[in-house]
Amino acid sequence: MTGMKEGAGEDPFASSDESANATEDTDSRDSSSAEVETTRTETTQSSRTRQSIQIPYKFRREGVQEGRDRVPLFLQSDTKSSEREAQRELEERFDDNVSLTDLREALMKTGLNHLDEVEAHLEEWGYGMTFEE
Repeated sequence: MTGMKEGAGEDPFASSDESANATEDTDSRDSSSAEVETTRTETTQSSRTRQSIQIPYKFRREGVQEGRDRVPLFLQSDTKSSEREAQRELEERFDDNVSLTDLREALMKTGLNHLDEVEAHLEEWGYGMTFEE
């Protein structure tokens, strides 16, 4: 056909199809991204659920000594008083009994995570002092 401009006989919807395809691709990518994000969210929630389902030590043991080694502990009287006060305060916070064994191990673990403060107490008791002439 002569006299027709180039491209006049082309499909007038060609560009629309391309943009429609591009839109579909974008929609497809968006939905894929959404699916991936949903999967990640579900996986994260599933992990959290599994972590929260893990039974805490207090409830999975048969007795307070289970899984622990016996370690003799000798306390100064003021430390023993502070321990009793801490136990009472924590029982009020939890509105539950706190076993002395659990409290002592928790105090020990906390101390292990704060060695600088432990060092300060040991220095008060004389550690690090030298008596050179």
